[in-house]
Amino acid sequence: MLNARAAVVLDAGADPQLTDVQVREPVGDEVLVRIDAVGICHTDVSVAARFRRLPMVFGHEGAGTVVETGPDAVARIGDQVVLTFASCGTCFNCRADAPAYCERSTDLNMRGSRPDASSALHRDGAPIGGGFFGQSSFCTYAIAGSRNAVVLPEPMDPALAAPLGCSVQTGVGAVLNVLAPQPAEALVVFGAGAVGLSAVMGARIAGCRTVIAVDPIAQRRTLATELGATAAIDPVASDAAAAVLELTGGAAAAVDTTARPDVLAAAVGVLRERGTLALLGLGALTAELPVAGIMGKGLTVRGVVEGDSEPHTFIPRLVDLHRRGELPLDKFVSRFLFDDFDRAWAAAKAADVVKPVLITGTVGS
Repeated sequence: MLNARAAVVLDAGADPQLTDVQVREPVGDEVLVRIDAVGICHTDVSVAARFRRLPMVFGHEGAGTVVETGPDAVARIGDQVVLTFASCGTCFNCRADAPAYCERSTDLNMRGSRPDASSALHRDGAPIGGGFFGQSSFCTYAIAGSRNAVVLPEPMDPALAAPLGCSVQTGVGAVLNVLAPQPAEALVVFGAGAVGLSAVMGARIAGCRTVIAVDPIAQRRTLATELGATAAIDPVASDAAAAVLELTGGAAAAVDTTARPDVLAAAVGVLRERGTLALLGLGALTAELPVAGIMGKGLTVRGVVEGDSEPHTFIPRLVDLHRRGELPLDKFVSRFLFDDFDRAWAAAKAADVVKPVLITGTVGS
């Protein structure tokens, strides 16, 4: 067992607390990763608030260095890796290079336990949940499998690499892998958090002539324009749908990251005939949609998980886009020392920053 420091949710509804834990050695195709940076995602915050199988370590945007490997691991000691979602590798969707829709996705990512129901983490001699998204990377060391530990093709600042594991691949992937807009088309993004801003960057990479971001926070609207949006709309100050229609005459595609029923209805309303709405947000479990309008205009409403990406292919592509200046991730990443976890978690809950990333003591602040 290796001694480590982790942010642990001890009581239902409570915020994570930094405490000492122990991490077991990797087995099979697993790797032990020294976490150099880890992003806080909205999914961490929302799931932690209602999770009941405690104690539990969350975190699913880990980036770090492999320090030990199981006998069947693909990565080697010293490799820099980004940790992403887990998948089984054997079901129909995994074999079809669609691991985001793995038939065992819920068990492997959301239950917090390993495939064999064991835990990689212990606290005071007792096992605790240590398999969130197959990693539980709110810890200075994490165990991950070969399928969700992606070796980077070239060195990268871990604070910028960490969000590639979820929010960036989700937003960019939704645009490039799913919507695939043509250069002359218009795309609208509802919600300019880390996922939405990543979608804005994806739309700019795709060459969309019009990219519109809709968000009530002025700072995020400004950031969206810096990242490629041609217009940014405040939905509180104006009728966002009407403003989008005035600018576009009808968008070819829309991305929703809010999962709010009123926003979803507005997103459907801004689409032109045969347009597509990509649903990326985790919020309301149900929402009323204008069925007649969807049918009459031949619209597509498409759920998208993790950008429909195959991580071992798409994350290296994102690294290359960053190297070429196409993904200026530093514009929305805010760094916090791991020891300042409480402050970073509060900032994430209050939406004071777009993407808080925790830096461990192993890397510079």
